[in-house]
Amino acid sequence: MVGRRHDSREISDKLAQADQLAARGKTQREISKALGVSIMTYHRWKKMIKSPEPGMDGADSMAVSGISAPRDASSGDAIKRLEFENAQLRRLVTDMLLEKLKYEEELRARQEPRLRRPEKG
Repeated sequence: MVGRRHDSREISDKLAQADQLAARGKTQREISKALGVSIMTYHRWKKMIKSPEPGMDGADSMAVSGISAPRDASSGDAIKRLEFENAQLRRLVTDMLLEKLKYEEELRARQEPRLRRPEKG
C-alpha cells in the first residue's frame, strides 16, 4: 500500500507540532500517531532537517525542504559564542581525562605491592 506524499509546508507544520508534543513529554509513538504518520516517516523527516544533502549547506537544504533558516546579523555572533563554548568544553574534558589518568596511575601504584609474591628465602 502506497501512502500519500506530504508537501514541505505540511512536513514543517507537523514537525513543529511534534516539537510541541515532545516538549509536553509525549513518546515518539504518541507523536507519530498524533501526526498520522509512521515512526519511520517521523524519523526520516527529522533527519531530513538535521543533515543536509551532499553539496548543500544547512540553509539550502532547509529551503529545499520548505523550512526557512533564520538569516540575521546575530548568526555570526551565535557561531562565535558556540565556538567559544566548544573550546571551553574541550578544555574541560581534557582536564578531566588527565585527572582520570593520574588517579589510574596512583591506583596501579597502590595495587602493585599486593600483586608481587613474597620471595622464598
